[in-house]
Amino acid sequence: MSTQTLARHERRVPVQPVTQGRAIGSEWVKLSTLRSTWITLAAAFVGTIAIGALASWAIDAHWARLGADERASFSAITQSLTGVYLAQLAIGVLGALVITGEYATGMIRATLSAAPRRLPVLWAKLTVFAAMTFLVTTVAAFIAFFVGQALLKSHGTTIGAPHALRAVIGVGLYLTVVGILALSLGFVVRSTAGAIASVFGVLLVLPALGHVLPSSWQIHVLPYLPSNAGCAL
Repeated sequence: MSTQTLARHERRVPVQPVTQGRAIGSEWVKLSTLRSTWITLAAAFVGTIAIGALASWAIDAHWARLGADERASFSAITQSLTGVYLAQLAIGVLGALVITGEYATGMIRATLSAAPRRLPVLWAKLTVFAAMTFLVTTVAAFIAFFVGQALLKSHGTTIGAPHALRAVIGVGLYLTVVGILALSLGFVVRSTAGAIASVFGVLLVLPALGHVLPSSWQIHVLPYLPSNAGCAL
């Protein structure tokens, strides 16, 4: 093939600039084609519903044996959304894997070759992962709420009750924040084990350590920890 023919073929190849939209599209393809994505999201989805249903059934079955203090502090909304505690672990693991998996396989080199600037890549990953997580977990929270209230029978409530809708949507928002936190930590430490350990430390260990602080400090620290803020929401 002559040089002129090669030149004509080269001119036909469209050269498109790297844009944020194309980066988001690329991240969607990568994330949606990974089996681990759907398995982990399914675990969070099923766990949110199943644990909430089990907790609601158990409290209804043992209602007659509950003490006065337990009945006074009982919340039908919270009971049906108990599965969020398991879901946060699954979402935290997935958030870490979204970025650290690329570092482990070396695919990050191809990603940064196509999009040399790191921040657009990070924003694209955060956008795709946050949207996917919020959609899946919010749907799971609505199902968990309605299933839980059905199992609570006369002790249940409705979605129109004060703060019920906010709490259900809050589950999706909280789990999305957990996923973003995990992805961000993974982007910093670039290690799956390190990122997962850091997320679990923030979600599980720090609240426990916070309770050993002087009471005058606790009111300024504990409300701002992710898990405590999520419970408040």
